[in-house]
Amino acid sequence: MPGTGRDPNRPSPDALLEAARREERTRGRLKVFLGAAPGVGKTYEMLTIGRARLTAGADVVVGVVETHGRAETEALLEGFETIPRRAVPYRGTVLEEMDLDALLARRPALALVDELAHTNAPGSRHPKRYQDVEELLDAGIDVLTTLNIQHVESLNDVVASITRIRVRETVPDSILDRADDIEVVDLNPDDLIERLKAGKVYVPANAERALKHYFSRGNLTALRELALRRTADRVDDELLSHMRANAIPGPWAAGERVLVCVSEDPRSAGLVRYAKRLADRLHAPWTALVVEGPRAASLSEAARDRVAEALRLADRLGGDAVTLPGGRRIADDILAYARAANVNHIVVGKATRSWIFELVNGSVVHDLVRRSGNISVHVVPGEAAPAETASRRAVATAAPPATFDARSYALALLVTGAGLGLALLLEPSTGVENADLMLLTAVVAVAVRWGLGPSLAAVVAASLSYNFFFLPPVYTFTIADPTNVAAFLLFTLVAVLVSNLAARARLSAVVSQGRAKATERLFGFSRKLAACGTLDDVLWATSAQVAAMLRVRVVLLLPDAQTVAVRAGYPPEDMLDEADLAAAQWAFDNERPAGRGADTLPGAKRLFLPMRTGRGTIGVIGLDADGTGPILTPEGRRLLDALADMGALALERVRLVEDLDRAERAAETDRLARALLTSISHDLRTPLASVLGAASTLRDLEGALPVESKAELLTTIIEESERLNRFIVNLLDMTRLEAGAVAPNLAPQDVAETIDTALRRTQKILAGHRVAVEIAPDLPTLRLDPVLFEQVLVNLLDNAAKYAPEGSTVTLRARQDGRTVRIEVLDEGFGLPEADVERVFDKFYRVRKSDRVRAGTGLGLAISRGFVEAMGGTVTAGNRRDRLGAAFTVMLPVPARTTPRDIAA
Repeated sequence: MPGTGRDPNRPSPDALLEAARREERTRGRLKVFLGAAPGVGKTYEMLTIGRARLTAGADVVVGVVETHGRAETEALLEGFETIPRRAVPYRGTVLEEMDLDALLARRPALALVDELAHTNAPGSRHPKRYQDVEELLDAGIDVLTTLNIQHVESLNDVVASITRIRVRETVPDSILDRADDIEVVDLNPDDLIERLKAGKVYVPANAERALKHYFSRGNLTALRELALRRTADRVDDELLSHMRANAIPGPWAAGERVLVCVSEDPRSAGLVRYAKRLADRLHAPWTALVVEGPRAASLSEAARDRVAEALRLADRLGGDAVTLPGGRRIADDILAYARAANVNHIVVGKATRSWIFELVNGSVVHDLVRRSGNISVHVVPGEAAPAETASRRAVATAAPPATFDARSYALALLVTGAGLGLALLLEPSTGVENADLMLLTAVVAVAVRWGLGPSLAAVVAASLSYNFFFLPPVYTFTIADPTNVAAFLLFTLVAVLVSNLAARARLSAVVSQGRAKATERLFGFSRKLAACGTLDDVLWATSAQVAAMLRVRVVLLLPDAQTVAVRAGYPPEDMLDEADLAAAQWAFDNERPAGRGADTLPGAKRLFLPMRTGRGTIGVIGLDADGTGPILTPEGRRLLDALADMGALALERVRLVEDLDRAERAAETDRLARALLTSISHDLRTPLASVLGAASTLRDLEGALPVESKAELLTTIIEESERLNRFIVNLLDMTRLEAGAVAPNLAPQDVAETIDTALRRTQKILAGHRVAVEIAPDLPTLRLDPVLFEQVLVNLLDNAAKYAPEGSTVTLRARQDGRTVRIEVLDEGFGLPEADVERVFDKFYRVRKSDRVRAGTGLGLAISRGFVEAMGGTVTAGNRRDRLGAAFTVMLPVPARTTPRDIAA
């Protein structure tokens, strides 16, 4: 939003950055041919421009063009190099899509890509064609493309309300915003209907149906206006960016923009309605602006409520509501904002102040008219609120009458007396000439500390004291010398001016201090929200912060099925009565305030306001306070909006994180399920097929088989059954690990004995390898679960046998290393790729060598790590240093004390 803090004579940094980004040549340029409906000639125009570029010597390639059987379009395609389309099988048929990879490999200077909103066939790299186009642009390829206005995402609802047809294929508005050029291909509705009847858009059967529904003259006219208006908005934005980038003072003759000035005047609501009518006639956006000058802090609650009501009215009528901190001259702030926003119509109320007030404070209306330059200023009388409504609102919102603070006036006179005493005390040494400075210092001190009223009282007291004690004849209020009259009047005038300026400075300081305090608390709240990781934490922090800063009772409601339910409150509140629940539900469904003080369901105990993010309303915040009348002041309402927006964004962030976690868990579950199915379908089926084959042979050829063949078949059945059993045991062990059901039965064990048992179990697995066992003779006993530890060794030896070549050596070493026992299983295979050193312990993961993956479920190493860690040890993977091969190392802790009883056990 434009502000007043930037020097209007300097270029806008944001506009300069945007211009620099557009000038970067690393990204291709995008030109969109935008039409109101099919058949207006977008593809024809795109091919015409492409042919002109081709004739000029550019490298132009057709990525995809849909001719729809139109002869004139097909004729234009001749002479272009066309990338063959990619065939995609889908549900028994073959779909043809643009070959993105071939187009990227060809890398032309310009690619022609028709129908930007097209949905790609399932299995494509991107679900939408506009994403293909973005990849082409990122690769530095220029693109010409076509788009119909009904496919623009932000206009989808508008088009559906016009045509009664919901368009499913949409393109984000950001694509059009990032386009370097948009060309509207326009055609008169009557001409388009004639083309349709002539069969140049659809085949006759489809054309007749289209004429009755989508291609009515009214629909085409509305769509045509949408296309032209969307392009005009784009041109208007580009013009505004150009102005800011080059520090050109506005307004320029671009799109119309209306600004209405709102104040505490009761006629402000009428000004807002007038601005709405003016904006509708001009088809222009409009803004309601409030400039908070030095007088804003001294306004009554009724005046502040009128300002807030005018801003809420602007928001309800579709305008933007903006509040700016002001300086000394409000007219300068208004004009600075108007020029920054390229406003060319300012609506302001007719002045009703007295000439004395305007003489002292100036006239905003007169200043605007004199300094507006090319901006039109509409001075209108406005419409006063009806007497009944105004009186009711005054009763409801008026604050208690301000009381006379006698203490501040007494202190002001006391400070003035102290200044007088100091002046009299120093008069013999400094002279009467400096007495007025002493008194002026006292007046300034009073103005800075207590404001304008007490300072004016101090001015009167200081002037009278100056006359009585220092102007001859002294000790009288008579002035004998005419020159002293001028001195007295000049002193009084200077005292009034200085006190006024000091009071204004104090008021601005108080306002700034209040804003700084609110900003600091908002910053603290944002940091608190950033640290919240769960939904309950965010809800509690939001409700507590709102209650503390606004001094109200708070409830937060979130959607639950078809209704909203209380999820948090401060102080804690679980139940609401029926009227409050109805108001909360209405506020959530309609995205508008409801309940106490609102226009809808005012009988409710609480005021309910929707909490919104970019994705819509995500909850409702309810407020309650003691007493009658509005719960929030205008400042409180603005503060609540800020707090509610921050809380809503934090809620959205937590929900997005939860959605992401669920998506990741679902993806991981899906990956594991696919891996499990792959293992079951291949690795478990292979031994089962061997068992079934051998058993069938024994059954069918039992009498004809020699004894040796029968023994061989039985051996096959036993070996494959054992292999199948190992797979199933691994699956069951992994299930136990994930369920947390593995509880090791620890007892003192001899490591060498367990190793010997594991080697006997793997004797058949290691039959094709040489086995070297190197066990230190002085190994201590360890507290282990012998069953789990044996399974760990079996899995590691089985893994070594799979990945080591036939005839190679598998080495098993065991030795003590400090307070741990180190057990290594070494093979002479190809080793582990660096990227797979840690991943080998993932479930279902198997290292791929060349084009072959070894048989197995991919669970053995994951189970080994789980078992070892359950017994208090660690297992790591790596490569041998002495030669090629993998090395798996198990580290188990040595008990603190090993007794002879342990050894005997």
